[in-house]
Amino acid sequence: MSAPSGTLVAGALVGIVDDDPSVRKGLARLVKGAGYRVEVFASAREFLARPQQEDPSCLLLDVRMPGLTGPELQEALAIAGRRMSIVFVSGHGDVVGSVKAMKGGATDFLTKPVDARELLDAIERAVAKAFTAQREQAGATDVQSRLKTLTAREAQVFALVVTGMLNKQVAAELGIVEKTVKVHRARVMEKMRAGSLAELVRLADRAGIVAKP
Repeated sequence: MSAPSGTLVAGALVGIVDDDPSVRKGLARLVKGAGYRVEVFASAREFLARPQQEDPSCLLLDVRMPGLTGPELQEALAIAGRRMSIVFVSGHGDVVGSVKAMKGGATDFLTKPVDARELLDAIERAVAKAFTAQREQAGATDVQSRLKTLTAREAQVFALVVTGMLNKQVAAELGIVEKTVKVHRARVMEKMRAGSLAELVRLADRAGIVAKP
C-alpha cells in the first residue's frame, strides 16, 4: 500500500465518529499508522460537544447511529459554517443516502467492511480538499484585508479598471480627469500588491468583484 503524501499527513487531524467501540479502535489504529493525528467520538453529539479549537481536516463519519445520525451531523456542521471534509463509512449499502451525502459535500461514501487502502486513499483526498479550502480561505482573507486599505475613490477605480475600461473611460464614468484616474490606479496597484492588470483582475475575482465588459 502506498503511503499518503507526507505533506498532507503532517499536522492533519482525522476525527472518527462511530458508535461501535471495535470499529473506532480499528479505524483509529489504521489512521494513526498512516501518520495522522486522531480523535475518536462515540456519537455525533459527543463530537459537537468537543471544545471547538481545531476542526479535523477529515471526519470519518458513521451513517446510522443512535440519536443524531451521520447525515444529521453533516447538516448541523454545514449550518454552523464548519465545512470540513467528510468521509462516510456505512454498514449499509444505501444508494439514496450516499447520493444525498455527496450532494451535501461529502468527499466519499464507503461501505463496511472497509478496505484499508480504499479508506486511506479516501482520507488523503479529503485532507487534500481541506488543505486546498484552507489556502483559498486564507487567500481570500488576505485580499479582503488589502481591499480595506483602499479609499472610496480607489475602490471605484479598482472596480472599473478590472472590467477592461481604459483610463479615459474610467474618468468619464466617474466624472474626473484622466490624470487623476492614473494616480488612483497606481495607488490601487500598489495597495493590492498587483504587478499587472491581469493580476489585479485575479485579485478582484478572489474578492468576489465581478468584472463585466
